[in-house]
Amino acid sequence: MPPDVLVLASGGTLGEAWMSGLLAGIEDAADHDFRKTEAFIGTSAGSLVAAALAAGQRPRRPTGPPARRTLGAGDPAASGADVASETASQLAAPFLGIPRSAITSIAREAARLAGIAATPLAPMALAIGSTGSSAMRAALLGRAPGSDTSLDEIHDGVSETGARFDGRLRVVAVDRESGRRVVFGAPGAPEATVAKAVQASCSVPWIFAPVRIDGREYVDGGVWSNTNLDIAPAARQTEILCLNPIASLDIAIASPFGLLRAIAGSTAALETMTLRSRGAKVRMIGPSQEIARVMGPNLMDASLRERVLTGGYAQGREIGARDGGSKAAG
Repeated sequence: MPPDVLVLASGGTLGEAWMSGLLAGIEDAADHDFRKTEAFIGTSAGSLVAAALAAGQRPRRPTGPPARRTLGAGDPAASGADVASETASQLAAPFLGIPRSAITSIAREAARLAGIAATPLAPMALAIGSTGSSAMRAALLGRAPGSDTSLDEIHDGVSETGARFDGRLRVVAVDRESGRRVVFGAPGAPEATVAKAVQASCSVPWIFAPVRIDGREYVDGGVWSNTNLDIAPAARQTEILCLNPIASLDIAIASPFGLLRAIAGSTAALETMTLRSRGAKVRMIGPSQEIARVMGPNLMDASLRERVLTGGYAQGREIGARDGGSKAAG
């Protein structure tokens, strides 16, 4: 069934390509239009895809040989995809002066949350765990901020789409000083344009300059939760589809920067259980094994974008055809 809520997680340049291709493949195989989804939750790379859908754009499709591929005007990835193409050494640099004990604490917290996911107390543990880890996030985010301002191109690309907060779109970022999550577009959230919110949600700590909104500095929403599933509007029988490019903890901790994401990634199971406890139906999809091998640990490698986009499209067509056949049989 088409989802009521579409949750698009973080995943860097390659995650954005995979999610776009997967959605396009499902649309073409199942004759579905994701632009009509009732609610979108976007985090980091996922916020780019969510904003484009909310603005009425179709998911990006592979067209022609990779060497001849060009992005269309108004596509937020056209100006923003390359600016996030950072090397693994750049991602590692901010951690060089962090004591090993601090990094070990992050890994232990990730393992603790993953273990709690199997218990009946998961919803309570999610709230306690997230609150308790805010101080750790704030301490790490307080280290030397990034200075790269090239995400201004993402801001301009999203602005051109005309995306706005129309009640359907939520974009997740993290307050750098407090280490806590902020959901732009939600009631009570600071006022911001969609372009500014997406720019903040994509601002990888220590590389890109924090984005200032209403006097506060914000960074990548993925350091709170890779998916932020728990904020999805959900009730009994709500259909939720979550695309999670970082479906494996092994991938999440493959680089020093990924250690901070380890906490975020390990909460996905807790968030899923929280929604299911409300009666929602949650389906999470990650890259197939073949695509995951292509993506590798460096999700910022823009040179692989077209291969991942094409692989995601093929995976989406398989899912769409399978689900369409199952629905017809039912």
